[in-house]
Amino acid sequence: MSYTLIKTLHILSMVLLFGTGLGSAFYKWMADRSGVVAHIAVTNRHVVLADWLFTTPTVIFQPLSGLWMVYLLGLPLTTPWVIASLALYALAGACWLPVVWLQIRMRQIATLACAQARPLPALYWRMARWWFWLGVPAFVSMVLVVALMVFKHLPLGA
Repeated sequence: MSYTLIKTLHILSMVLLFGTGLGSAFYKWMADRSGVVAHIAVTNRHVVLADWLFTTPTVIFQPLSGLWMVYLLGLPLTTPWVIASLALYALAGACWLPVVWLQIRMRQIATLACAQARPLPALYWRMARWWFWLGVPAFVSMVLVVALMVFKHLPLGA
């Protein structure tokens, strides 16, 4: 596979990762703000599904394709922007894994509350706060990774 093809797939994968992540976060946050348990339950179900269908494959593909390009370019893994990118990606992943667990649990809680025609318990709202605040460093880290991908070859101060 050519470097150009891998780079194109890498960029498309990043766009899909960002789009799914930001879109899912926005719709879940808006559903939670509505307070409508049925809406919250359906949105949580869709967010978990989107993670399995789109986010998980791109999360796996991103470092594989990135490291493949580094190899094809003959860059050492000790290249500063490569180290920084991998560290930021690891930070995002460390935030994302608990977010996935929280989403699955919130989906279960919201589905049960909807089925029982009850309001969401305080546990759901605590989890929603954790979900939101774990998303902040994950999102910022990924923005920084993209910036490193784009500006990696520019000299400092350029």
